[in-house]
Amino acid sequence: MALFYVFANYEVLFTGFNVSLIAKKTGILVCFIIGVWVLDFIARKNELTQRSAFKIVLFAVFSTSFLPILRDNQVIVANLCVLMALRRIISLKSHKEIQKKIFDATFWVCIASLFYFWSILFLIVVYSGILMYTANYFKNWLVPPVAIFGVILLVTAFHILFYDQFYSFLAWFQESSFDFQAYNDPGLLIPLSIILALSLWTLFHYFGLLKKASINSRPTYTLVFLTLLVSVAVAIFSPVKNGSEFIFYFVPLSIIASNYFESKRERTFKEILLIGLVLMPFLIPILF
Repeated sequence: MALFYVFANYEVLFTGFNVSLIAKKTGILVCFIIGVWVLDFIARKNELTQRSAFKIVLFAVFSTSFLPILRDNQVIVANLCVLMALRRIISLKSHKEIQKKIFDATFWVCIASLFYFWSILFLIVVYSGILMYTANYFKNWLVPPVAIFGVILLVTAFHILFYDQFYSFLAWFQESSFDFQAYNDPGLLIPLSIILALSLWTLFHYFGLLKKASINSRPTYTLVFLTLLVSVAVAIFSPVKNGSEFIFYFVPLSIIASNYFESKRERTFKEILLIGLVLMPFLIPILF
């Protein structure tokens, strides 16, 4: 991941010498790597996968197959914030510090939306978590608005102090683009097609796990699938269609596909498929 990140940002990093720019890009790389660690923590802590490295490998392969992701500082930071929110949402199943976890999850989603507006849609996952785990306690439904208001106050105060102006809705909002012509580029279309085909293939196996899951585990598996659906909506409403919008999709997909690769059936086919996926980010820049 670090190798591809440097490759994608080569011109920015090595054209001239700008200490502040290099420091900024290094910080974004750290966020990129931490995101994988948080993903692995979520999966292991909540037993969404076995103790394997498949989810890490898959997320690395998916994200490095789209170089625009590695060049987009905003989307990498937003993805880390969404991962932090997802960690708190899924941990609601412990029924401990519920209101604090709901507040934290909403707070992280709102921070993510400051970098990438349409990630605000992940509030759907927050409310779904409340519905699945703590629907009986009415006060829990009021926590997200409080967290949203808290973020508004913090952002407004920051802009008044440093910029002497209020933070406007227009500065926050990003208008959607429904121009999908960029997807005609083979360098974007081919890896996207492979990943979507993998999604459909592995979802059948995931639904099988969902049916067999215990009553306590089923809401967690459902939340992962719901996160996948919301990430599709984020990609559709995204302001720029260049591949960077799929980073949110790769988080739940890595967990879902990891379950498929960890199963004992079709070992030879899965090994061939995994080798092909690992080679994909290397071959795409060379061929296209």
